[in-house]
Amino acid sequence: MVNKMSQVTSGFRFVLSVPYVYELFQKIMGAEKARKRFISDYIDGYQVKNILDIGCGPADIVEYLSDVDYYGFDISDAYINNAKLRFGERGKFYAKSIALDDLDNLPKFDLVIMHGLLHHIDDVTAAKLLGIAWEALDQAGRLVTVDGCLVEGQNPIARYLIKHDRGQNIKTEDGYRNLVSTIFDDVESKVHHQSWVPYTLCYMECRRGKGDKKGVISNAKSSPDFT
Repeated sequence: MVNKMSQVTSGFRFVLSVPYVYELFQKIMGAEKARKRFISDYIDGYQVKNILDIGCGPADIVEYLSDVDYYGFDISDAYINNAKLRFGERGKFYAKSIALDDLDNLPKFDLVIMHGLLHHIDDVTAAKLLGIAWEALDQAGRLVTVDGCLVEGQNPIARYLIKHDRGQNIKTEDGYRNLVSTIFDDVESKVHHQSWVPYTLCYMECRRGKGDKKGVISNAKSSPDFT
């Protein structure tokens, strides 16, 4: 069944909602190497003091962070409880969908992460969350997104795995760029082809800059509808 999150949650995909199963699956898929690459490319070398992670899951990235104030939001109680158990005081974890009101009690952020989120939600919800991310950023801040990506001529194993992902809003690189460009003017993207297990990821780095947010969040004071 595809729910309003544009996500399949039946069959084998259902067990991925269990944190320990999800973590094992991620390790098999080479997530540890991917996270280290993410840290190297988007955090090391930057003055990142605080991070907002929207759709953080079990917050596995915290294991690789140091000297950073981390705030993670996810609608899964199981994922957030697991994050609290594993990382304790190393981060602040919230079992809820982030709303614009939440920013009143949070600092401005150097970095907002949406790691594997956009392809799990519909475009209307994505636009709302992108707008919240824009508001959450410091003027010099960045949003970085990572999602499975469809590319012409990609490895057939990668294409099969991506098309059978829980998330049902998989896009091409241009599709993701068009989505984030409704909010952000300054968008850089690149596609990475993982050799083993074969997989294709689209990375986007979006800068807040000095301009105004392009899009408008409708019902901005309400949380996105993930039910």
